[in-house]
Amino acid sequence: VQCGIALLLSLAACQNLAFPTLTIYDSPSRFVRLEVDPTVDSNRGHSHPAKVTTNEMAAVLSGLMIEEPTRVFSFLDKEQEPPRHPAFNLAEVGFLAPLLAKGLGMATSEEVVTFYQTRQETAIVRKVTSGGVFVDGDELHIVLSNYRSPTHYASDPGVDDTFDDRLTPMRAIAPYEAKLDFEPISAVAPSRESRLTRLLSAERREVVVLFRQL
Repeated sequence: VQCGIALLLSLAACQNLAFPTLTIYDSPSRFVRLEVDPTVDSNRGHSHPAKVTTNEMAAVLSGLMIEEPTRVFSFLDKEQEPPRHPAFNLAEVGFLAPLLAKGLGMATSEEVVTFYQTRQETAIVRKVTSGGVFVDGDELHIVLSNYRSPTHYASDPGVDDTFDDRLTPMRAIAPYEAKLDFEPISAVAPSRESRLTRLLSAERREVVVLFRQL
């Protein structure tokens, strides 16, 4: 009986895993690719392929903001960013925008466009920023699953992290306290979820933008 339960659990886990279908760009430190979205309803998928221009995508990426919690004595760090700052700098926007726009134009209704970038912090620790974008009607969803997340984060001390962060860019590899926001606020799509639904659902680092208004 235990073996049967374990098999059912493993099959359920596999069904929730996305897998890449087409690579738009790939290097050791960055990639943009299409992946099957396991959360798509069989009766209704995303509005793909979607026509999103590079300028529209650049406007979306430029408007994505990170609001960090205020740290004690953070003012002593001259290289510290202000608590509220863009999620992507100009170079990152210039790199990602045309690739994500191209991916949305090639995606099927069952796919999302994922992105991943990493930078080395120490000899053993890297910081990962990753997520995905998709279009539903006039709304562009951008999910920032990781924002400078350390690759060797472990919730339990003494537990080694053997997870390959490149395999699942839409999965959070470490918790972070920063808030995801967007400017201008007038371009953010109104939420269709009730407050109770948001409290009961798992936190998703996502912003929904009426990108045609930008």
